[in-house]
Amino acid sequence: MKKKITLILTALFCGILIACKTGAKSSTNMDNQKETMLNIETSMGDIKIKLYNETPLHRDNFIKLAKEGTYEGTLFHRVIKDFMIQAGDPESKNAPQGKQLGSGDVGYTIPAEIVYPKYFHKRGALSAARMGDQVNPKKESSGCQFYVVTGKVYNDSTLLNMEKQKNEGKLSEIFNSLAQQRMKEVYKMRKEKDEEGLYKLQEELFAQAQEEAAKLPEFQFTPEEIAAYTTVGGTPHLDGEYTVFGEVLEGMDVVDKIQNVKTNRGDRPEEDVKILKVTILD
Repeated sequence: MKKKITLILTALFCGILIACKTGAKSSTNMDNQKETMLNIETSMGDIKIKLYNETPLHRDNFIKLAKEGTYEGTLFHRVIKDFMIQAGDPESKNAPQGKQLGSGDVGYTIPAEIVYPKYFHKRGALSAARMGDQVNPKKESSGCQFYVVTGKVYNDSTLLNMEKQKNEGKLSEIFNSLAQQRMKEVYKMRKEKDEEGLYKLQEELFAQAQEEAAKLPEFQFTPEEIAAYTTVGGTPHLDGEYTVFGEVLEGMDVVDKIQNVKTNRGDRPEEDVKILKVTILD
């Protein structure tokens, strides 16, 4: 009984919430609209990117910041080999060595535009950083920080295991969400030390969660995802959780040079890697 009660308490006190995946709907106008290309000039070389029209809020915000020069002088402040390189923190400009970075912002967030599975975390994907679900259940993006995926190559069996884990995780996610809705009852039972009541409530929530989970389709990677993740690679565990709003067209060799630099314990490069300028291309 104690083990099961612990599950319901964990759901409540860890603040686990389910957030609906949101995404901008594509339209004929978006399909016909010319995609925006930009060049990110860094101290290690140029990276040419394109922005997706299906994520207009992120596209327009990135263009705005580029025009305002917001990114000039900022650093790639978080670099993890075989994962991603992250930049865009305004506080990284002229930041002394040893300063912890990654919490800077521009005073606003951007609503999630998760267009999944069309856009996913393949190698070279341009995505928006964000705060975690516990404080950001709507998965809203940082107004300025972004990352480029490097990732690694996966085999078919690993992807199958990921699919299995995602499907098994649906039940606990639904349970956690239902538990949050019954928080007042749980607090009352805890105060009264009513372990039997907690146990009965948990059994009720498990049954309800199982019923709701059975109605959901099983998760499966698309053929496009499988082709990408088993050849060029990426970070599939991030799919559906962060907004992918563009991709690298040229300069992945530069991205690789950045991901291979020596970093400190905080994943910051020991020698600064700067964004010198972001230019909109015709």
